Amino acid sequence: MQFRIDRSSGVATYVQFVQQVRQALRLGLLQPGDKLPTAREVVEATAVNPNTVLKAYRELERAGLVEAHRGLGTFVRDTVSAAQALDSPYRAGLEDWVARAHEGGLEREDMEALFDSVLNKHFPQETP
Repeated sequence: MQFRIDRSSGVATYVQFVQQVRQALRLGLLQPGDKLPTAREVVEATAVNPNTVLKAYRELERAGLVEAHRGLGTFVRDTVSAAQALDSPYRAGLEDWVARAHEGGLEREDMEALFDSVLNKHFPQETP
């Protein structure tokens, strides 16, 4: 698994790590027993502070999704969803939509904004 950090997103880096692992679990890209990259590997690939990686891994461990084994690494313990979204018929529709949007001139950021606005409409978040 490779992490991608968006430093301009305003989302804390450790939260981005957690979100990416959760997404990989939802999509079936990570399965129970899979090993996450070591903190050192993540630091080398992303140039973030090691404590940031360790914080994300601790958060995932508290959620029961991963388990750290001293000297061996951090391993996936559980999955987020039983649904295999990767093979879902919804994926094919989404692939088609993204291709059409791209051909129509939308950039990635445009698609993300549009998709987020639709998600927020259907899954409103309560404000504290």
